[in-house]
Amino acid sequence: MHNDQAAGLRAMQSSQTSAPVSEESAPKKTSGRPPKPVRVLAVASGKGGVGKTNVSVNLSVSLAQLGNRVLLMDADMGLANVDIMLGLQTKYNLAHVLDGEKTLREVMVDAPGGIKVIPAASGVKRMAQLSTAENAGIINAFSEIDGFLDILVIDTAAGIADSVVSFCRASQDVIVVVNDEPASMTDAYALIKVLSKEYNLTKFKLLANMVRTEKHGLMLYDKFSKVCEQFLDVYIDYLGTVPFDHDLREAIQRQTPVTIAKPNSESAKAFRKIAAEINNWPIPTGITGYLQFFVERLFQSQNS
Repeated sequence: MHNDQAAGLRAMQSSQTSAPVSEESAPKKTSGRPPKPVRVLAVASGKGGVGKTNVSVNLSVSLAQLGNRVLLMDADMGLANVDIMLGLQTKYNLAHVLDGEKTLREVMVDAPGGIKVIPAASGVKRMAQLSTAENAGIINAFSEIDGFLDILVIDTAAGIADSVVSFCRASQDVIVVVNDEPASMTDAYALIKVLSKEYNLTKFKLLANMVRTEKHGLMLYDKFSKVCEQFLDVYIDYLGTVPFDHDLREAIQRQTPVTIAKPNSESAKAFRKIAAEINNWPIPTGITGYLQFFVERLFQSQNS
């Protein structure tokens, strides 16, 4: 690690307990709400172009509409585009956290739909090639937002990079996004194979995106899950199908979540249905604190 990056990392770590946090930048606590563990969802895909980030954004908005305090983290460190999807003009991002210039709360921004977003850098090569210590420093920064969240959604990079593996290992649930392209299915299988054989992850949720109908999505799931369960020691659960409609395409071009721009569209209805299912999942157990497990498991992942 370069000297300036090492100095920035030390400054960032020491600032977590000393830096003041403004009311505007901090997620709001809901009065009278009993504390509960944060649910952490990693949204992943074997290849790019399957609509993974669009899924992350619209699921986050839909979960917030159900009353959850949602934070969406852009974990595609070098090719970030969550801010573009949401039409945000962000001044700071995770690169400033890494350099010790800002804390995690200070780079956090309000986004449409009542969600919070942690933006990443785009077109910054070194952010896509972070060392173990640098990744660990960013992970450690999550301790400062302990207690403010119900759900953390992580939009990972596409593929099987080290950062993708780390975030998937630390999350309670891994949502794998596919479409009906052969390369999408093949690369999704490769991702699950790496996570299962090398890191002992055994349960995954499959979301069929940009497909014609619910029936077609179920057919994709059936075919994919049978292959995975035959050759890998994993269980693939069907999460849902999001159709590709004209309203969705228009919303993407307008840089607005379809769940906000076109709430009555077929795709928006599908996102709300999936969010409702997630909202009914059992509350995570065996976790001490809010994000403590997330930080600890990511440190373990990096150290291993």
